[in-house]
Amino acid sequence: MSAARILMVLTSHDEMGNTGHKTGFWAEEFAAPYYTFLDAGCEIVLATPKGGAAPIDPNSEGEDAQTDATRRFYADDEARARIADTARLADMRAEDFDTVFYPGGHGPLWDLTDNQDSIALLEDFLRQQKPIASVCHAPTAFLNIRDEQGEFVIKGKKVAGFTNEEEAAVGLTDVVPHLLEDELKRRGADYQKVEAFAPFALVDGLVITGQNPASSEAVAEKLLEALKH
Repeated sequence: MSAARILMVLTSHDEMGNTGHKTGFWAEEFAAPYYTFLDAGCEIVLATPKGGAAPIDPNSEGEDAQTDATRRFYADDEARARIADTARLADMRAEDFDTVFYPGGHGPLWDLTDNQDSIALLEDFLRQQKPIASVCHAPTAFLNIRDEQGEFVIKGKKVAGFTNEEEAAVGLTDVVPHLLEDELKRRGADYQKVEAFAPFALVDGLVITGQNPASSEAVAEKLLEALKH
C-alpha cells in the first residue's frame, strides 16, 4: 500500500467563552498523532475552518503539559510553519484523502460542532468507507453527522470523549458551550470511559475516538491500523 494521505482538521477558535482567556487546539493532541503519522511515512495536510494560523491553547504549552511529542513539535520549524498556515476546511475533499483526524482542545466545541463544511466532509469520508478519528473534545465534530438514513452516525456506536469529570477537574464545566459526554449520550452513543486522564481509545466500525490528551497516540495508532484493512 502506498503511503496514506491524512487530513488533520484543527480549530480556528481561540476564545474561551467570555472569560477573556485564550483556547485553541491542545498541543499534545496534535503533536502525538502528527508524529505517529509522519514516522509511519504518511502524507499529512492540515486544515482549519478559517485557514491560516491554527491557535494553540496556551495551557497546553505549560511545562506540566509537555511530552516527547510536544517537545519535538516546538523544535520542529517545518511543523510550526505548517500550523501557522493551514488550508481552508471548505477546500478539502474526502476523495483526496484516505482518512481524517481531529485533534481536540476546547476550541472545537465552538467552531467544529455545527460546522457545515466539517459535517459534509465527515459524511463523505464515511460514504467512501474511510475511517474518521478524533480525540478529547474533538468528537464534538461527530455529534451532528448523519448516515444515509438520516440517523446520527454515533447512535449505538462505542465512543469516547472528554468526560464530565475531566471538565470539572479543569474548572470549565460552566464555561464550555456544552458538555461533550452529555451530548454524545444525547445522540444515543454507547459512551464509554475510564478513570480521569487515563489513556482510552475505541474503534467501532469506521469511527475511532479517544477520551483525553493521553489518548492521542493510541487513537492515531488505531487509525493507522484501520487503514491497513
